[in-house]
Amino acid sequence: MNIINIEHVSKTFGEQTIFDDISYGIHDGDKIGIIGINGTGKTTLLKIIAGLEEPDEGQVIIQNGLKITYLSQEPKLIEGASVLSCISHKEAHQAKAILNQLGVTDHEALTTHLSGGEKKRVALAGVLVESADVLILDEPTNHIDNEMASWLEDYLNKFKGVVIMVTHDRYFLERVANKILEIDHGKLYSYTANYSRFLEMKAQREEMELASNRKRQSMLHIELKWAMRGCRARSTKQKARLMRLEALKSGALPAKEQNIEIDSIETRTGKKTIELNHISKSYGAKKLIDDFTYIVLKNQRLGIIGPNGCGKSTLLKIINQTVKPDSGNIEIGETIRIGYFGQETRESDVSKRVIDYIRDVAEYIPTKDGKITASQMLERFLFDSSMQYTQVAKLSGGEKRRLSLMKVLMEAPNVLLLDEPSNDLDIPTLTILEDYLSSFSGIVIAVSHDRYFLDNIADRIFAFEGNGHLKQYEGGYMDYVEARAALAALVEGEERPLGKTASVKKKSQGKEWRKNRSTELKFSYKEQKEYETIDDDIAVLEERVRVLEKEMDANANQYTTLYQLAEEKENADKLLEEKIQRWVYLNDLAERIKMQSQKGGI
Repeated sequence: MNIINIEHVSKTFGEQTIFDDISYGIHDGDKIGIIGINGTGKTTLLKIIAGLEEPDEGQVIIQNGLKITYLSQEPKLIEGASVLSCISHKEAHQAKAILNQLGVTDHEALTTHLSGGEKKRVALAGVLVESADVLILDEPTNHIDNEMASWLEDYLNKFKGVVIMVTHDRYFLERVANKILEIDHGKLYSYTANYSRFLEMKAQREEMELASNRKRQSMLHIELKWAMRGCRARSTKQKARLMRLEALKSGALPAKEQNIEIDSIETRTGKKTIELNHISKSYGAKKLIDDFTYIVLKNQRLGIIGPNGCGKSTLLKIINQTVKPDSGNIEIGETIRIGYFGQETRESDVSKRVIDYIRDVAEYIPTKDGKITASQMLERFLFDSSMQYTQVAKLSGGEKRRLSLMKVLMEAPNVLLLDEPSNDLDIPTLTILEDYLSSFSGIVIAVSHDRYFLDNIADRIFAFEGNGHLKQYEGGYMDYVEARAALAALVEGEERPLGKTASVKKKSQGKEWRKNRSTELKFSYKEQKEYETIDDDIAVLEERVRVLEKEMDANANQYTTLYQLAEEKENADKLLEEKIQRWVYLNDLAERIKMQSQKGGI
């Protein structure tokens, strides 16, 4: 049942069309994630649905009696009021519980003394405590740590009403959203999917649009050849053909999605990198960092996590040498060139044009493929020619953040310090940043609450675990979660698997703690047969994928056939990936069996 209807809504700001005749129906139980590049109108759409902003054309029809609550991206609390007084007194106990979950434990603290992040969490608690039918949330995961994000996921999954949210947190979208709305070039595309399924469906949509465009171009070519014969528009049929030709000529091409393409721009790193020696730092009675020593390795990717206020940003600032430790020292190699991307975006002169702001760094930028101009680099960062001559002051918060990131990368650092880089960056920008970091030949140290981002870029996690102590875990964020769970199992005496092949035995059984493995490695009969034929199996699947790709090209104008072929190719790709993973396992096992044989057994 529709409870909110968006009907033929259009919205324009200046010369930019934000929405062009969009319509959509919102149903009971919908958990909707809205995504799109910064500046496409995500926040504007939330405000229009919430009734805080009017469309230029069209309307939003809301079911009678429906209660809607709205969380602004930058909420404003009553200055000088206490935290608890900013939240409904009807549910004081529940309000206190939610505040505690969000890390706001001093309920009588005055809003004047709160940080921006604390204000956002207080406002979020105020929205959640209301008995609403619809929650409209603009960047709810900004300024909350990973544990808070997990708690909020559980809360929203149990919530019986409708959730409409804008967020860059892809794990959050994956686990909460059951529908995705994508704003792209003024149009609204809907997907009944979580985030990963949305990516698959979006790829299919774009393939279909390209196929449709190829068909249109083919028809246009045929119609043009007919028109060039000089046929007179006498008959109704001839007039109809001419009208169709005009329609084909004026038809809008499918909008090509812009991507940020970044060539790696960096400076050579010498032998000495960054050495932290017995670093300690406190603010008043609060100890943030206690006797921390670490030597950062070349090309290392470090993720730093922990609760808000634990000292993550302080550690980055110590490495950046903008904050001095209370004791200990930091040694920086002579060739080290640090690029620091902080939480706050502060432009020195917002009256400058975007192009001049970037030219202050460099007019030309060396890349792997030669030099490119500052203007070309801006294009790659989604600042088209018209935006380049806009004043920095007129950019949105997300666009300023993107510009600031671009400036840091253009300074050619070989060490990147990223403090909450996902704040105010849209998902397309984050995706391309992750691609860039994967090929960046330098050191990356990132403070982030974005679990998806950490899984993509980090090879080691440092976690603040209380009293200024940092503990390191190998791998990304989910590896950290699994390691913590395994350690908890050890402490509790549970039987729980460690990694892929090991298991833990309870102490109560009177046995030693040990990894569970067979005493002799060997192929089973089935594995031996599979090992002998798997190369041929993979070759057959690879050929099948190639054939399907050719058939898709040949049937680009046949929508039904193309869709069936796309599904068949998706299945073939999945089988191929599974076979390759199996090949890796079998060959690794074969190698270990060989080594065992050479050593005379284990």
